Amino acid sequence: MARVYNFSAGPAVLPEEVLREAADEMLDYKGSGQSVMEMSHRSKVYDNIIKEAEADLRDLLNIPDNYKVLFLQGGASQFFAEVPMNLMKNKKAAYIITGQWAKKAFQEAKIYGEAVAVASSEDETYSYIPDCSDLDIPEDADYVYICENNTIYGTKYKTLPNTKGHILVSDVSSCFLSEPMDVTKYGVVYGGVQKNIGPAGVVIAIIREDLITDDVLPGTPTLLKWKTQADNDSLYNTPPCYNIYICGKVFKWIKKMGGLSAMKEHNEKKAKILYDFLDESKMFKGTVRKEDRSLMNVPFVTGDKELDAKFVEEATKAGFVNLKGHRTVGGMRASIYNAMPIEGVEKLVEFMRNFEKENTK
Repeated sequence: MARVYNFSAGPAVLPEEVLREAADEMLDYKGSGQSVMEMSHRSKVYDNIIKEAEADLRDLLNIPDNYKVLFLQGGASQFFAEVPMNLMKNKKAAYIITGQWAKKAFQEAKIYGEAVAVASSEDETYSYIPDCSDLDIPEDADYVYICENNTIYGTKYKTLPNTKGHILVSDVSSCFLSEPMDVTKYGVVYGGVQKNIGPAGVVIAIIREDLITDDVLPGTPTLLKWKTQADNDSLYNTPPCYNIYICGKVFKWIKKMGGLSAMKEHNEKKAKILYDFLDESKMFKGTVRKEDRSLMNVPFVTGDKELDAKFVEEATKAGFVNLKGHRTVGGMRASIYNAMPIEGVEKLVEFMRNFEKENTK
């Protein structure tokens, strides 16, 4: 069977050449006589794999020396707890709620201290990013937290919040490596890799070194202390070895594609094709305020639930899979991460055009 165009929000499409390369190395990685899946994480061969992956990521993002790169487990959802455990010295933090994942992180933080919602776009089903230029941030807040790209609702911060000198913590799960970013503007940047970078099971965290200390909340498990992981170069316990190996291959693929500036250009081109069609269509409508649109996740609706269901069903049969929107928004959502080729979006738009013609009375 031919490969489908996979518009899933995650686990998501991976570059085909990375998958082929991994297939070629499945039984014997570079003459080691074993698969990466089977090798010891303490072996010299694996040590080279994880170190090279880190070096390539540092290169792509120009990560300064005073930031640690950690390859962790537990998903972004576990990190919702790790952030307050490791950073809530004053037991207070400011959260900007722009979607379900920011809200979940906010609720998790309440277990550990006082979490204050300083802005929210819940009033309009998270269809925009609130103005964050002059927020009422408590003086003694330990950090300001955002989810930078909202997978479900299709919004993206174009300007980072004015944190008024407080540490910025950002969940970048669904926009990680989709465009250049200035790591120095953040205290902590983290994301699950299963959208843009690799198979589910790895969280990459980039953390400023002065924030990695033994001064964590009482009761923080040893494994969830960033210092434990940093002191052991992400090898305190067995990491998700194979998944990190795939991430490393994707970093090389991005470099080969021309790095993050080229990636951004590629992503803007793809998103424009889809957004331009949505803006002119009589049937399909985007759900996000134009200036806050994500390059990665594009939610849209017809305004008729039965028509939405018919579209998803017919699209799936035509080889455009995972287009059903999240249950909280309904309608459809096309996630067009780095590895989605431009022709995938072009063909989707062509299919939408035909569907509109055939279903307009």
